[in-house]
Amino acid sequence: MTKITFYWAPGACSLAPHILLHEIGVDFESVQNEVTKDKVAFASELATLNPKQRLPVLVLNGETITETPAIATAISLLAPERHFMGRTPMDRVRVYEWMNWLSGTLHAHAFGGLLRPHRFSNDPSAIPGIQAKGLENVKNCYGLIEKKLHGVHAVGNIFTVVDPYLFVFYRWGVLEGINMKKEYPAYTALVSHLVERPAVKAAMKAESITSLL
Repeated sequence: MTKITFYWAPGACSLAPHILLHEIGVDFESVQNEVTKDKVAFASELATLNPKQRLPVLVLNGETITETPAIATAISLLAPERHFMGRTPMDRVRVYEWMNWLSGTLHAHAFGGLLRPHRFSNDPSAIPGIQAKGLENVKNCYGLIEKKLHGVHAVGNIFTVVDPYLFVFYRWGVLEGINMKKEYPAYTALVSHLVERPAVKAAMKAESITSLL
């Protein structure tokens, strides 16, 4: 029997693997944490599990896994028949291409500058400029996403781990006051299709959040 413990925070990037866990219908222990612009409150054991002090964290049969692309891969391997990493070798390449870019560029670089500017400078006077550049980078990334999407799925015309990860950043854009529906119709179409999935509804209910469409 697979033993799974999942550490997450409402509306954070952990929403993506949270959706995947509901997709495969596996039992797991859920450990909620709090991460907002103004407050970070982790479970006491998280510092030991993940010295990087970041969410999400997945403990799978005693193995601690961090970083969303790695966690998404681990969950996908629990249900290989679902092809969450893509059906073909090239689809899998594209999935990793998407996940690495979303994690490293849109999340860490762009949203990092916008939402966590103190990570980029110890100079308080530099913070407004970092946030402004972060917002510019976020919108540039959204523009690239809009151009890359050609249907209601990001890769191979099937649901993959990329789709719920894109959902996370769509919600964040809405929360930052960006008119996502008007500016990014293809992106909105993907999210509108995604939120009808039972697993997405279940994860949102568990996190007490809405799609923000």
